[in-house]
Amino acid sequence: MIDFAKQVKPSARGELEITAVNQMYLEDGSLSVQLLGRGFAWLDTGTHESLHEAAAFVQTVQNLQNLQVACLEEIAWRQGWLDAGRLEELARPMAKNEYGQYLLRLLDGRQ
Repeated sequence: MIDFAKQVKPSARGELEITAVNQMYLEDGSLSVQLLGRGFAWLDTGTHESLHEAAAFVQTVQNLQNLQVACLEEIAWRQGWLDAGRLEELARPMAKNEYGQYLLRLLDGRQ
């Protein structure tokens, strides 16, 4: 990926496009894709405005759904890569902030 990424030149919009890297993988014969189904959203963050819009979208989803978007600890725990004890170890140092409290609520079954 690094070798491909180093070859990317800014597009007509002046941005580095992930699609350029995808095209390189396709031409190399090593592209592997998976369709993103329901519940996934692709957010363009190539400009200051689109980055702000993406952040507002994530904040809205988190507030309305009462969940964390892309919470790596939660994903690892739900996939069985972390057990409850390790999740608690990671959550405890953050127990005074909302993120740590969210992780602890996962363990209590309240999330």
